[in-house]
Amino acid sequence: MNKFKGNKVVLIGNGMVGSSYAFSLVNQGIADELSIIDLDTNKVKGDVADLNHCVAYSPSPIRINAGTYEDCKYADLIVICAGAAQKPGETRLDLVAKNTNIFKGIVDEVMKTGFDGIFLIATNPVDVLSYAVMKLSGLPKERVIGSGTILDSARLQYNISEIFNVAPASVDANMLGEHGDSSLAHWSYANIAGKSVKDVLDNKDPNAAEEMFVKTRDAAYEIIEAKGSTYYGVAMGLARITKAIFSDENAVLTVSGYLEGEYGHDGVYTGIPAVINRNGIREIIEVALDEDEQKKFAHSVDVLKGFQAPIDEML
Repeated sequence: MNKFKGNKVVLIGNGMVGSSYAFSLVNQGIADELSIIDLDTNKVKGDVADLNHCVAYSPSPIRINAGTYEDCKYADLIVICAGAAQKPGETRLDLVAKNTNIFKGIVDEVMKTGFDGIFLIATNPVDVLSYAVMKLSGLPKERVIGSGTILDSARLQYNISEIFNVAPASVDANMLGEHGDSSLAHWSYANIAGKSVKDVLDNKDPNAAEEMFVKTRDAAYEIIEAKGSTYYGVAMGLARITKAIFSDENAVLTVSGYLEGEYGHDGVYTGIPAVINRNGIREIIEVALDEDEQKKFAHSVDVLKGFQAPIDEML
């Protein structure tokens, strides 16, 4: 059992998302150690060798190994990418029962080791499964984080950047709510250097903002239809969250966090801006929503709560 001390990640689930995340960690030099756990031990063995061959060109050294659940005892961060993937024609919420059952076994094995770090969840439906992990693990809400709408927000920023011919990083815009069909664009806040994105879009075409939202919301369906699944974007989002944790950044990212009164809602994980540091979610930031956005956000919360109810019975 490895007792190396440092910024240690245990990745559970070495499919396309998990392996893309692992490569992102190595490529960016974010972690000191990475242990990979998956039922397909041959693929893990191959990926560990392949990733170790990247280390000479990584910004900093990283130890990579084929892990077991015992490695979780010394982990700072456990990233779960395991579970059934979204298939063509399925919504993310169609995966609730299948992946909750998978997560029961995973979280039980992790907590048996005495793990006392942070969970980062990527598997869909990510909001609902983040709720399940909090309940199953007994860890405080700030130490169970879902990838939330970090990818949706990146997609929106990219789509806006294409229209305005600016770098995506210069676009300040977020998607909120479910990582899924009930998400919403926070248009009342979206801006470039303080200039309202929606005002400019509305002046060009009254339907432009809605068309851009739909394009952003439905991007995953188009990618799944084209190549079977999405993985690069969410992997980079997970790497960004990991960096914020290990660097104790206090960075504001749109992750899935647990609401306890924020935005007027309780008892649900959903995508919102939150301050991320070494302790997990330091705080949830309550941004102003206009009347229409409040209604859409409330609808999204209701959708998620509807899918959380069976989880309470299962757990």
